[in-house]
Amino acid sequence: MTSLLPDILFDPLFRVPFVTGLLLAAVLPLIGAFLMLREEWLAALGLAHLAAASALLGLALGVPAVIGGTFGAVAGGTAKAVFRARGNAAYGFMILIGWASMLLVAANTAVGDSLGHALIDGQLYFAGTVDLAAAVILLFSSAAALPWLGRKLLRARFFPHFERANQLPAWRWHLGMDLLAAVGMAVGTATLGLMAAFALVFVPSWFAFRAAASWHWTLILSALAGTAGYLIAFALALGLDQPFGPVFVAALVVLAALAAIPRRFMFARREGSPRPCPGQVRSAAEPE
Repeated sequence: MTSLLPDILFDPLFRVPFVTGLLLAAVLPLIGAFLMLREEWLAALGLAHLAAASALLGLALGVPAVIGGTFGAVAGGTAKAVFRARGNAAYGFMILIGWASMLLVAANTAVGDSLGHALIDGQLYFAGTVDLAAAVILLFSSAAALPWLGRKLLRARFFPHFERANQLPAWRWHLGMDLLAAVGMAVGTATLGLMAAFALVFVPSWFAFRAAASWHWTLILSALAGTAGYLIAFALALGLDQPFGPVFVAALVVLAALAAIPRRFMFARREGSPRPCPGQVRSAAEPE
């Protein structure tokens, strides 16, 4: 299995799917870190459901899943910004709307349940040039937008009254983050599957918020955890002839659990200390 990944890089059958998934594994955890910063991690699941429903409708109309999914997710993100919805409640309704729409589209179109299950379970092995192009566009869009959005969102998180006091157009960066998350979840859902895309956004950032000592390291650890989980899952899924989506989710959960064990024991030992240790101070990136 150690030589499996190098062999894949030279196999035309798996080269495009592997690179496509690898790009998403590096980018989506960064988007997840910003969603966790805004305490809107449920956005990943809400937007993924909308993306899956619109992707399925797009397939019924002959449109590639990644394009159809993007339209649905962007519409959801735009509606959230227009109505100035905050928190996870809006994404809870997105989950319900997307789930109901997806089942209705599957039941009333020629695509049927099989493609609906494919979107939920993932179809990374069938990723083509359209999916790769979407992942590359997402990568460059995130690289261009996140540095600017990051400064604005960090200030909004830690100084929530600054924007109102200075009459700043805060809707611009909040809308920008909503749209970037929508596009990211649409591409991830169409390529990796609904639950795999959600796990990639949620689990690495969840771990990084508890392990990193600064916001800079939160982003680095998020990307590293997502990439490591992807490489392990890709090798295991092919080596054991298993579907990629469930293996990927399991790999991320196991990595997060293993990484959390040393830190839990470390803090357990420090509880008996008569004075606080510097390492016990909560990082600014870690939510209450």
